[in-house]
Amino acid sequence: PVPHAMDGIQPHPKMTATRYGLTTRLLQGSPQMLRTLVLILALAFPIASSAVEADTDLLSMDASWNELRMKPDIAGLERILADDWMLTHSDGRVQYKADYLDELRTRTRRNQGIGNEDLRLRRYGDTLVVTGTSVQSGISNGQPRNGRFRFTRVWVKRDGAWKMVSSHSSRVAQ
Repeated sequence: PVPHAMDGIQPHPKMTATRYGLTTRLLQGSPQMLRTLVLILALAFPIASSAVEADTDLLSMDASWNELRMKPDIAGLERILADDWMLTHSDGRVQYKADYLDELRTRTRRNQGIGNEDLRLRRYGDTLVVTGTSVQSGISNGQPRNGRFRFTRVWVKRDGAWKMVSSHSSRVAQ
């Protein structure tokens, strides 16, 4: 047979080694160890699963940005955008909340399609950074517009609610 890394190693009396891993007998005769292990597992798994759920919820919240723009749902956008929200367009133009919402309200800007790819979420306490690629089409000032963009959106938790404070896009070269 082929030598194995565990061959020739004498296991601790409370542990047995097998060719495919370690099997422990530490719990035999040790109720305190068992209670400690159960407590650790009980604490660890809810934290891990809630972190996954939180990321899913946060990505869903970020996706609502596109849904609200497509409708357009001005009241919904009012709720998720911070009062000092700033958008930097791919052409370098900067736009603020009131002006952007007015464009949607008056239908000067109409979004016809928005799809995101390659989403990445990074959390720094009460700040989220969402990056990805967006494929968009629509009408702006009567002119068709479409393209593929890399974006960065920044969300901050204020008074218990997540608000988008900034969005930036750069056109992807074709």
